Order: sequence, then structure tokens, then C-alpha cells
Amino acid sequence: MKYPGMIDALTLHQNVSYPLDVRGASEGQEAHIELRPDEVLPGVAERVGGLRRPQFLPIVSSHTLAASLAQKSTGKVDGFVFEASPAGGHNAPPRGELRLNDRGEPIYGDRDIPDLQRVRDLGLPFWMAGGTGSAGGLRAALHAGASGIQVGTLFAYCEESGLSPAIKHQVLAGVAQGKVRVHTDARISPTGFPFKVVKMEGAKFQDAERKRVCDLGYLRTAFRNLTGKFDYRCPAEPVADFVAKGGTVAETEGRGCLCNALLANIGHGQARPEGVDEKPLLTSGDDLLSIWKHLGERARFAASDVVDYLLQGVRRA
Repeated sequence: MKYPGMIDALTLHQNVSYPLDVRGASEGQEAHIELRPDEVLPGVAERVGGLRRPQFLPIVSSHTLAASLAQKSTGKVDGFVFEASPAGGHNAPPRGELRLNDRGEPIYGDRDIPDLQRVRDLGLPFWMAGGTGSAGGLRAALHAGASGIQVGTLFAYCEESGLSPAIKHQVLAGVAQGKVRVHTDARISPTGFPFKVVKMEGAKFQDAERKRVCDLGYLRTAFRNLTGKFDYRCPAEPVADFVAKGGTVAETEGRGCLCNALLANIGHGQARPEGVDEKPLLTSGDDLLSIWKHLGERARFAASDVVDYLLQGVRRA
């Protein structure tokens, strides 16, 4: 709720503060992250004056959250991206009690589908994401009143993307051969949110046999231990370390190291002293499996091919 107001303040080079969620903190132990622009860049306000404000476009999964943000945020909300569960990366958990299918994936229902009439009633532009990255998806989104769509998977596998070419081409070949599936893993992410994982026969992706190392820490959470000390922990770090910091063994079960894996995805996996390099762990939306249905069976494609394909639905309308 405070991000829009912080953006407004930063465009004027004003100090900002945001509360940090610290597990185990008691009343009076609240922590805040502060940024003082003049300390980081002395004299910047006098030299450049006010900055152009970037748009604030939060990614949400429900019309209820969108309405709350529009009404209660400290500054202007410029629009929304509505991301459904077929989207790659992290997914919002299902609303209500968590239920899993026989593959261990979260089950989504009607409550997880935003009411687009209520979305339109907010009077703000919105974009649809998750399963909409197709010519038909764009056409349907525009017909529903959206300003457009957010496309991830198609662009992720184009030649210009930052994914390692070897991994990219291996997965595309696997899709063509029917060797790939996309699994919504309810446990692997240290954040606790479901995370889409590409599974492929014969691929050397990160698995449960990885030796636990937490040396990047992008997904760590802050906590205060019994002595009141402020520290960080991650359920994907070595189990003994996590338990020593007040966590439980149950919290560590099934977790993977997304930090190291996602860097390996773009060719920057760390080389370990024991001679074992960090392995990738690829994420994609559910529509990865139908990518050739959209783009034709070709070995490679460019971002321009994706744009041309997406606009087919609009040009024919």
C-alpha cells in the first residue's frame, strides 16, 4: 500500500521508509528500510531537480486486491496486471484452503478467476497475464476491456532472450518430442508461493541431491532470534543452519535454491570447489507445451516472430 507514495517521494528526492517484516519480532521491535537520496547521491536534488514518475502497475491475482490497492494506496495506482495461475515463475496461492492434486500441485477454482466487470469498474487500465500469450489470448483480452497482455514464455524462448542458448534449444527440442511438462511445485520456492518448474526427461536440472548452500540470499527472510539479534534465514539453506536459527525441519522439506538456479539459467551458475557446477531450474508458463502450435515447428525464432504472431489476432479482428 505504501509503494505508490514512496515513488512520489523519491521523484522529489525525499527520504522514504518502509516497514520490514521480521519474524519473531515483538511490539517495539519493528524494523524499517530507509533510503535517504541525498546521502546516496549528495546534491542530486539541486543538480537534476524533480524526476519523471514511473508508473506503478502492481501484479495481482484478484479483483478484490486490486480494489483495495486502488482505494487505500498512499499514492497513485496507474493500472494492474492480472496474473492467472498458468503464468510461469511464482503463482499466487489458491484462495481458501490449500488442496493438492495427485501430482502435488495446488488446485485452483472459480474463486481464483478475477471478475473482469469489477475490474473494469475501477476505471484503470489493466493487462492480462498467464495463459494469454497467444493471438487468441490477445484478442480475448482486448475484447474484455484490457489494454493488452503480458507475455513471458514466448519471449523467454526467442533468440534474443537471456536464457542460456543451450538450455533454451534443449527444452524447445524436448517440447517437440513430447518430453517436457510444466509442474506447479507447491514446496520448492523458499518464499512459500507455488512455483512453475519445467520438467524434462534427461535434462540436468537442479534436484533434491544438490548440496545445500545459501550464498546469494535473495529470498532470505528476516527474523529476530531468542536473544533479540536481527538475522536472516532461508528454508533452502543447510537444514542444520536453518534449525539453529529457529526454523523447523518441516519448513525445509522439498525446498530448492532458486537464487543459484535462476543464475544458472542465464549461464552464470556458480562453480563449486568440489567440481560440481550449479544446475539450472527452468520456469515457464503452462503454454510452453503448446509453443509450436503458435509458432510452427522451427528450430529457432526471434522476438519479431512472436510480435507478428500475437498481432495476427488483432489484424484479423
